[in-house]
Amino acid sequence: MLRDGLAAVRRRGLPKWLRATSWWREIILVGVLYGAYELSRGVGDINVKSALGNGQAILHWERLWHLAPEQVLNTTVDHVTWIAVAASYFYSVMHYLVTPTVLIWMYRKHHDHYGPARTALAFSTILGLFGYLLVPTAPPRMLKHSGLHDTLAATSGYGWWGGEGSVPRGLGALTNQFAAMPSLHVGWAIWCGVLIAMYAKRWWVRTLGVLYPIATTIVVMATGNHYLVDAFAGAVVMAAGAGLMLLLPHRTKGPLVRQDTLQEVVAGRSRAAVRAAVSAASATHRTRDAATAELSAAADGDEVDLCRTQL
Repeated sequence: MLRDGLAAVRRRGLPKWLRATSWWREIILVGVLYGAYELSRGVGDINVKSALGNGQAILHWERLWHLAPEQVLNTTVDHVTWIAVAASYFYSVMHYLVTPTVLIWMYRKHHDHYGPARTALAFSTILGLFGYLLVPTAPPRMLKHSGLHDTLAATSGYGWWGGEGSVPRGLGALTNQFAAMPSLHVGWAIWCGVLIAMYAKRWWVRTLGVLYPIATTIVVMATGNHYLVDAFAGAVVMAAGAGLMLLLPHRTKGPLVRQDTLQEVVAGRSRAAVRAAVSAASATHRTRDAATAELSAAADGDEVDLCRTQL
């Protein structure tokens, strides 16, 4: 009776809410990861003097080697109000919209590659958090003699942000203002851009994927929130996260057997049919066509046996 009940469930399919369980599990997982990232950025006893010193050292090193485009970008943006406002919105919005959108897109359209992509993102975020705790760094906008202006603070009247980065006005105390190294704005943008460039079908979407991390890098420097070195560190962190993901042991997936064929065989009353279905579905080195053919043959054989019994 139990076997017949399971067979009936397989024939009819699982309810929609039950089939969506894995999707909601992914939403919760990513939400917990991002929430932990945001809250833990403010955890720890940050030495303000050390953070300011690290920022000054980075800016001095960049200018010494003529690798400091922050000044030119920041001055250009501040001289044109609409560009400053657009850059502030880009910095405050895109980071929170594009990454979840790419995650959902990968889950729905490229599910086979979603797991590794999500795991690489998680590892990279954790590495970035360690960077914030071990190397607290003041952003350029907080250095008094850097000559750089806080673009978001100057344009706060046009949006919901204040003078504490991209968080809503009044919530700056919940985040770490000395989390400049590495730039996860840039790191996450690189993650999104690589996936879009690899898996998007339309050429113009792939082009947007390539341009997105470039635009993000320009914006984070132009608004006075990151150094060029931070952007490079964000890229290194993403590469390290991908490397750690590749080191994980991966389970070998079995062949993809047609669901309707599997249901038909399991729904049969013969124990031999059930054993054949389990054997074919769990084969790890068998091709999809071979497994499907074996299931079909098992189903045909059961029909013959049933006919003989009835005769």
